[in-house]
Amino acid sequence: MNRKILLVEPNYKNKYPPMPLMKLASYYRRCNDDVRFYKGDLKNLAAELLCEQLYKELNDEFLAKYYDIMKKYIRIGKLSILEDIPFFDDDYVEIARKYRLRFMHKDFPKFDVIAITTLFTFYWAQTIDTINYCKFFKKENGKIYIGGIAATILPTHIEEETGIKPIVGLLDKPGILDKDNNDIIDELPLDYSILEEIDYTYPAHDAYFSYMTRGCIRQCKFCAVKIIEPNYKNYISIVHQLDYIDNKFGKQRDLLLMDNNVFASDQFNRIVDEIKDCGFQRGATYKPSSEYEITYNNIVDNYNLRAYLKKIIKIYDKISNKLSEQDAGKFYVLRENEGLLYTQTATREAVIDIDDVVRPLYNKYFKTLNRKRSIDFNQGIDARLVTNEKMKKLSEVAINPLRIAFDHYEQKDIYVKAVETAAQNNITHLSNYLLYNFHDKPEHLYYRMRINVDLCEKHNVTIYSFPMKYHPIDDPDYFRNRDYIGEHWNRKFIRAVQAVLNATKGKIGRGLSFFNEAFGEDIDGFFNILWMPEAFIISRFKYKDNLTKEWQEKFYSLSEEKLKIAKDVISVNNFDEEVISKFKSDNDIYEVLKYYQIKRDK
Repeated sequence: MNRKILLVEPNYKNKYPPMPLMKLASYYRRCNDDVRFYKGDLKNLAAELLCEQLYKELNDEFLAKYYDIMKKYIRIGKLSILEDIPFFDDDYVEIARKYRLRFMHKDFPKFDVIAITTLFTFYWAQTIDTINYCKFFKKENGKIYIGGIAATILPTHIEEETGIKPIVGLLDKPGILDKDNNDIIDELPLDYSILEEIDYTYPAHDAYFSYMTRGCIRQCKFCAVKIIEPNYKNYISIVHQLDYIDNKFGKQRDLLLMDNNVFASDQFNRIVDEIKDCGFQRGATYKPSSEYEITYNNIVDNYNLRAYLKKIIKIYDKISNKLSEQDAGKFYVLRENEGLLYTQTATREAVIDIDDVVRPLYNKYFKTLNRKRSIDFNQGIDARLVTNEKMKKLSEVAINPLRIAFDHYEQKDIYVKAVETAAQNNITHLSNYLLYNFHDKPEHLYYRMRINVDLCEKHNVTIYSFPMKYHPIDDPDYFRNRDYIGEHWNRKFIRAVQAVLNATKGKIGRGLSFFNEAFGEDIDGFFNILWMPEAFIISRFKYKDNLTKEWQEKFYSLSEEKLKIAKDVISVNNFDEEVISKFKSDNDIYEVLKYYQIKRDK
């Protein structure tokens, strides 16, 4: 079809690559379209696209060295920027000014199809801004598709704020995007090449991302899975997907399965056996593919040249850094003669031409050793469905960590039994998310954290807990932000928990003494921390024996009536002078509230 396709992920920080866009990339490449992926500031994309056209119009390979300077000028517009380019004469400046004006007037290069993915609704402002800005990249008769989590949960709100009706749910039927195309996009393999086009590095990388089941049999009120994946599918084979990825993009280290409730599948044993067949049995190792080999082969195949020519230049630079000064000089001259110093001048033919020189150098300096593998059912397993038989079967694969949901304190006995069953089957590295700020009480969070610490000591296992604050992602009053406060919580308590987690990098591991110091030796100690001024929580040891003691003495010596008044103020977590000055007439309360104005850097 030869359409120009732009795939966009909004510029928020996220852990996992955008699987829907990676599938769309595979789909559109099958249609022989020109596919481009972008994540970042869309103004930078606009400057990049315009600079590509400027460079092509000037038709001067010498300028490749100064490509980023020209792009900076298009974005910022100061003529002094161009003074760093030798021989950039008045004629060149006049042409460059034309592209700067296009940037200012949002006259950007256009695409036939723009597909934008959406994540959680608390990224709402960024997502809406991205969608509306993408309109400047659309051809007059082009299309903009919006999909993903937020689009499925709140399609009406997205349409109201953008004028574009999103695609709801999965692309799990043929003909959704192109009526005459029978591909089921949701079942296509991921195109990893698009990740080479951007500068953003996802924290979770070097992994296969897939599903072996879809949906969940539960209908938890706090969970969006029932909306996004309403129908439970109990088995999806991943063999062909992984084989394709191995051959096209290289072997990946880990297997991240995004299944929402794999233990609910009546094909669970089959799933485990397939995972083992794919090379993720217990103790599994693998030898990584050659980065150079994968990049070179895709260039030879004309597969996403934009990505892999950029990648090959980086590889050449890495090789240069390994060479002696004399050999690096020779390699530089070779690259210069072939136009392979910069992405803008690199060609497929030149890469092939110097392969006989580059390949032995890469193989000499970049050895690949066997590495340990792991598999992660990233969304967790359902403790209510744990049996010894299932856990024993699961222990046959390189599970690390095993994530067991512990959303409700009322399910503590079920959870504890599930952890003990895992330990009995030699699964000793565990993790979970602890939902709070929903219908739970603060003490329920403390008890769940303490249970995990105690289980570590009792069964010699490692459990990393990640308290996760509940946000109602479909509530019109709260989906744009993270301001929701649960019925048993208040703003000060929420902030106190976050302050402790900032110090622990968001997780709680094993170690009773550390836990006692961070969250309190008992429930009274926990509530003492929740009411404590934030500076004293964060800089615990700095204030422990002085100001913290003073605050405690004054706070707990308040009468019952005054303590209630003070707590009502503290719970709002607003300690501006205008707020607390209202209590100057009551010195006892006022002195307590003054402690909350102490900043942690004082």
